[in-house]
Amino acid sequence: MNGALKAAWALTVFVIAAGIIGWAVSGRPVFAVFIVLGVLTGGAALVAFRSAPSSPEERS
Repeated sequence: MNGALKAAWALTVFVIAAGIIGWAVSGRPVFAVFIVLGVLTGGAALVAFRSAPSSPEERS
């Protein structure tokens, strides 16, 4: 796991946690936007920073 992927996951966890805590403390559902953005950030991290498939020579 490289540094960019670690940073993306840290951002994802932070945004989702901020949404959950903000919603729980204030009771305002507008913080659901943070949760959605966190999930989208995590999905983007999976797509953008995934490893390339290994070649057949490297598998054996």
